[in-house]
Amino acid sequence: MPLFGAHMSVAGGLHHAVEAAVAHQCGTLQIFSKNANQWAAKPLQQDDIQVFRQAVKTAKLKFVTAHDSYLINLAAVDDTLYHKSLAAFTIELERAEALGLDYVVTHPGAHVGSGVEAGITRIVAAIDEVHKRCAGFKVKVLLENTAGQGSTLGVKFEELAAIRERVKEPERLGVCLDTCHLFAAGYEIHTKPGHAATFDEFDDLVGIKSLRLFHMNDSAKALGSRVDRHAGLGLGHIGLDAFRRIVNDKRFAKLPMILETPKEDDAGKPMDPINLGILRKLLR
Repeated sequence: MPLFGAHMSVAGGLHHAVEAAVAHQCGTLQIFSKNANQWAAKPLQQDDIQVFRQAVKTAKLKFVTAHDSYLINLAAVDDTLYHKSLAAFTIELERAEALGLDYVVTHPGAHVGSGVEAGITRIVAAIDEVHKRCAGFKVKVLLENTAGQGSTLGVKFEELAAIRERVKEPERLGVCLDTCHLFAAGYEIHTKPGHAATFDEFDDLVGIKSLRLFHMNDSAKALGSRVDRHAGLGLGHIGLDAFRRIVNDKRFAKLPMILETPKEDDAGKPMDPINLGILRKLLR
């Protein structure tokens, strides 16, 4: 069966995210290893690394993942931002490797007017350079599909495929699919025929074997809106039937499925237990 989990806060210490995952009976976990809205990060302390790794081991969590900083743009046209992003992404992988994580999820980047082809070329060069700087690392990079806002890349499966095909070490590069992003990009995962067509197309262009992780989010905006707004499961435009099909699809039976849904409702009620409960009830 799939491993269900959520993105948990590391406020007060990285190990607190593990404690939250255990409290919610999660089988997997996603974190930010540093503030996602800042470039700078305090170096990890050896004691913190050991406490976190032991907590993960004790909790028997699998496929523990970090999401990188939102500031990073590996497709940046501006050389200063590009090299700053390269350095920051290298640090993200170094931190993940030290913590014993399996994956680092990243949005491919935005071409900011240079065009899709130029953006993809920039991303491929960046990933090759980061792989070179992080030679021998066990942690893998996962490219996340995007909703298509602005000039962001990764909105189409063809773009994800092009990046994987051109990097020098494709075996170190997988894919994370976000359900909200898929729907906002125009993939009709809310219907049974759309589910079949979407994942057949993904398999043809990218390859199911490259899919390592799902972000399970409903969409607050309509199909093809190209707007990235997550909603609680069943509270958006995608609907529960889509999530039922995903969690029961045999191709995804062993994959981690992580919530990035709102943490509270309008009244301040915690929503992770509710959304995790929904996922579990959808399993046949």
